[in-house]
Amino acid sequence: MRDGDTGVERMAFQEEHNIIGESLEMQEIVQVIQQVAPTDITVLVTGESGVGKEVVAQAIHAASRRTKKQMVTVNCGAIPEGIIESELFGHEKGSFTGASDSRKGYFELADGGTIFLDEIGELPTGTQVKFLRILENGEFMRVGSSTTKKVDVRVIAATNKDLEHEVYTKHFRPDLFYRLRSVNVRIPSLRERRDDVSLFFARFAKDFGEKNNITFLGISDEAMGLLTQYYWPGNVRELRNVVESMLVIENGRRLTADDVRKYLKGSHTNGDERNLPVYIPKSAESAERELIYRALVDLKTDIMDMKNLLINGGASTALVRRETISGASGEIHDKAFVHPVPSEEGVSLEEMERKMIIGSLQKYEGNRRLAAQSLKISERTLYRKIKEYGLQ
Repeated sequence: MRDGDTGVERMAFQEEHNIIGESLEMQEIVQVIQQVAPTDITVLVTGESGVGKEVVAQAIHAASRRTKKQMVTVNCGAIPEGIIESELFGHEKGSFTGASDSRKGYFELADGGTIFLDEIGELPTGTQVKFLRILENGEFMRVGSSTTKKVDVRVIAATNKDLEHEVYTKHFRPDLFYRLRSVNVRIPSLRERRDDVSLFFARFAKDFGEKNNITFLGISDEAMGLLTQYYWPGNVRELRNVVESMLVIENGRRLTADDVRKYLKGSHTNGDERNLPVYIPKSAESAERELIYRALVDLKTDIMDMKNLLINGGASTALVRRETISGASGEIHDKAFVHPVPSEEGVSLEEMERKMIIGSLQKYEGNRRLAAQSLKISERTLYRKIKEYGLQ
């Protein structure tokens, strides 16, 4: 009975705060939101672009004791580096060219309420120091002022970047990272919770149809199956756009599989399938295995080409792979990593997979999260592979 009551309360909470999803992952996220909302603890919301990070932030604020005050939303990636401190902390009259009046920053505007800092991974390194101070004790100084001000603000930050990787590459301060991740709410991508696709579709179709006076006649099971199996690189945001486009262009009529295919990018194109999005199997692990196998096939092709070049020269058989890492400020840094090239002709994919995992673990000094990130697989899959290949 208690579990039933809890389920009813959770569903009521989701309905109130516009949180869609019945998957286990979403149930756990809602539980965390309910636990942290009444407190003032800093929350870091992570996930790919378009998964709904701002919806979670709004739910936390609405369920908090600060709900009568405003939540100020700031997109850190959209503010030029030269004025971001002025935008966040305010400035005094005459502090720089064009500062004709004193001005409050976002933190002062959010005093007593919540500030939601989206794309926190784009925050310039110099500004990160001042942001850490306001996180620690609520103190800051306006640009051009020597007077310390204090605010009472609840901070929720969000990013689609792997901040641990950004720390490793020295693009994000480790002290700020550890301070931010007091509570980390990770929102899974839409392809990780495929059972929720139909729920999102129904909500978006209902809301858009009512708003635009469109009578929607429904969708076939086959068409819904295509939507469920699609890769959704743009996540929930992309699904909403697709739903709205289909309702308008198809004039609300019942949607078939052929109708849906027209709106899914890459779903019916010929040529190189490595250009995602593509259809992938239902199992997340099998999808990840398919992706890593494709990378392995490409790698094996490169190996064969390198061997042909090196046979006559007698050079050491080594494959040098260059990796580009994009920093928070947009710079591109090249790094070279050396992987051994097998001398045998018949190298199995399993052996190549094992060598790639070993190489990634060595590269990141045993850090399994970063190794999984570089291999584009989940940590759970990496742990399973480590056990499978006896690499513990």
